[in-house]
Amino acid sequence: MPNYLYICQDCGKRFSRFLTYDEYEKAVVQCAYCKSANVLRRIGRVRFARSEDSRMDSMADMGDLAGLDDDPKAMAKMFRQMSGEMGEDLGPEFNEVVDRLERGQSPEEIEKELPDLGLPGGDDFSDD
Repeated sequence: MPNYLYICQDCGKRFSRFLTYDEYEKAVVQCAYCKSANVLRRIGRVRFARSEDSRMDSMADMGDLAGLDDDPKAMAKMFRQMSGEMGEDLGPEFNEVVDRLERGQSPEEIEKELPDLGLPGGDDFSDD
């Protein structure tokens, strides 16, 4: 059974929702954050098999990492590229942090606003 990806048109947050094939046509999907029904389905990535060496070569070609601490948008771009090379959905916590970096928020500000991010028992940004 698939997880479907959505983006809320009201708050701009991304989230996923598990739906059976029967539910997909009938379910009213609401934003996991603000509960708005004004959401659009996102199309997930198409994945294909690559060797680990090929993925590592692509990440090595990303360039110099110096100065990323001073440029949140460049850091977000690098994180998105690395996520793409790994071929895995890293979950809502990852997306929340990268979305904030793309808006120009510094890692220090993000850490201050989300101190429990990634810690056991912390806020898990779940869909429920």
